[in-house]
Amino acid sequence: MKKILTLTALGTILGASQAVASGFNLKEQSAAAMGNAFAGATAGAEDVSYSYFNAAGLTRQQGDKFTFGGTYIAPRSKARHASGTQPIPVGGSVINEGQNTSNIVHAAVAPHIYYSHQFNDRLYGGISVNVPFGMVVKYDDDWAGKYHGTLSKVTTVTTTPMVAYKATNELSLGAGLPIQYTKARLRNATMLQTPLGYVPDNKATLEGDALDVGYQLSAMYDFTPQTRVGVNYRSEVRQKLAGDLDVAVNPALGSTTLSQDITAKLNTPAMLGVGVYHELNDKWAVMAEYQRVFWSSFDRLDIKDVNGKTLSFTAENWRDTNFYSVGASYKVNDQWKLRAGLAYDQRAVGDRDRTPRIPDSDRIWYSLGAQYNQNEKITWNAGYTYIRAERAYVNLNSAYDAMVRGTYRAKYNNDLHMFGLSMTYNF
Repeated sequence: MKKILTLTALGTILGASQAVASGFNLKEQSAAAMGNAFAGATAGAEDVSYSYFNAAGLTRQQGDKFTFGGTYIAPRSKARHASGTQPIPVGGSVINEGQNTSNIVHAAVAPHIYYSHQFNDRLYGGISVNVPFGMVVKYDDDWAGKYHGTLSKVTTVTTTPMVAYKATNELSLGAGLPIQYTKARLRNATMLQTPLGYVPDNKATLEGDALDVGYQLSAMYDFTPQTRVGVNYRSEVRQKLAGDLDVAVNPALGSTTLSQDITAKLNTPAMLGVGVYHELNDKWAVMAEYQRVFWSSFDRLDIKDVNGKTLSFTAENWRDTNFYSVGASYKVNDQWKLRAGLAYDQRAVGDRDRTPRIPDSDRIWYSLGAQYNQNEKITWNAGYTYIRAERAYVNLNSAYDAMVRGTYRAKYNNDLHMFGLSMTYNF
C-alpha cells in the first residue's frame, strides 16, 4: 500500500504544484493606498498602513498610531466550453464536453493591523500583520478538469516588526523582519495503480504549512517638502511545508484512505517597489508606482518524504512581472480627501503554462477612495477597486498531461471587485 501511495503522490503533486506559483499575490494591505491603485505606495507614507510598502515612511508618523482594517475581495471567474479527458491508463474518455462552470473563485476578507511608535526625533518602530498571499479556487468534484484540480486554498499571514531611522532631514532608512506563516490545501482527482490495473476517480488531498522569515529594506528621500521618492525591497521567503498527502480510494476498491507524510520547498517571491509622491498645491497631489515581483525564483517544486527522498519534482516556467500605477488625490477640506488611480498588472504565467487552478491573465485596475478625518484622534479610509482581466485560455494537451492527468481545455472570463475600509487612531 505504501508503494501504491507513492505512485499516486507523483501524479497528484505534479497536478497541484501550479497553485503555489502564480497569481495569488494580494496588494490589499492599505485601504488608503488602494484608493490610488497603490500609486506612490512606497513614497506616500500618508498613514501607518503605508509602512508595508516602505518601512522608512514610519519617520513621518508622529507619536503613536494604530490602524485596523480589511479588504473584502469578491472575484468572479467563469470557465466556458470546458472539456477534459480521463488519463489514458484509465481509458482516456471525454469528461463533460462543453461544460460551463461559474463561481469557482470564492470571496474572502484580507485583514490588516498596524501600530507605530516614535521613540525620539530620529528613531521609530512599528509592527504589521497582513495577508500578502491567498486564494480559494473550488470546482465540483466531477467537473471536466477534475484531474487538474478541484480545490486550491492557499493562505499566508505575515507579521513584520519594523524600525525606521531619520538619518538626515531628507533621508530616512527602514528595515523589517517579515515572519510568514503559510498554509495550503489542494485537492484533485487521481488514478491509482493496483494489482488489478489503474483505477480512476480517487480523491487526493495535500495539506501542509510552514513558518519562515524574510527581510525588508527601505529608503525614502524628500527632495523638497512637496516631493519625495521611496524604494522598498521585500525578500523572498523560502518556505518548507510539512504535511500529509491523503487519498480517498474509489469506493469500488472499498472505503479506504491512504496517507503519507511529505515535505515541499517553495518560495514566495521577492518584490521591489519604487514610488514618487508630489504635491502640486494645497489641494492636489499626484503619485506613481512601479513594482517588480520576482516570480521566477520559484523555479521548481520538490516533493520529498520524511526521510528526504525525492518523490517528484516539477520544473516551473513562471516569469517576473511588472506592476505600474498612477494616481491623484484632491483635498476637499480639512475633513475630506478624495483619491483615484489606474494600474496595469502583468500575469506571471505564460499561455502554455496556464492551469485551471489559477487562470491568470493581464489585468487593468480602476480605483477610487476617500479619507474622512472624524476628529483629531480618528481617521477613516475607504477604497474601491475594479479589476478587469483579459480573457484567459487553458489548453493542456501534452502527451504527459494525457498520460498522467488527462487533457483539458477551456476559456476563462475573470474580474474582481475589492472594497477596503480602515480606521486609524492617533494616541
